[in-house]
Amino acid sequence: MRFFRSATCLLMMCLFVFGSVTTVEAGVTHCKGIKLCGKVKVVESFADLKVQVVNNFPDLKVKRVKHFPNDIGEWQFVTHGEDFTIQYVDRFPDLKIKFVEHFPG
Repeated sequence: MRFFRSATCLLMMCLFVFGSVTTVEAGVTHCKGIKLCGKVKVVESFADLKVQVVNNFPDLKVKRVKHFPNDIGEWQFVTHGEDFTIQYVDRFPDLKIKFVEHFPG
């Protein structure tokens, strides 16, 4: 009986650890139903997403691109023809981002 309890605890611990790793590796791909890549327009109000720029612990690392923003975290800033709009805020964001030069996502 003691062996069964130990094996169960070990199994539960493995599931927790491996489940956490999978969640971390997956990362954020959508927010409020919006895929986080594409053409983005910055607006002052009524945005699809409220975004806070941070230096530490971002939800998403964003790379500014000029063409083909097809991968998660690649944003092309435009004035029209946007896929979604963002508003920069200091408090209560939907998404925290950090601008990077390499490895978005």
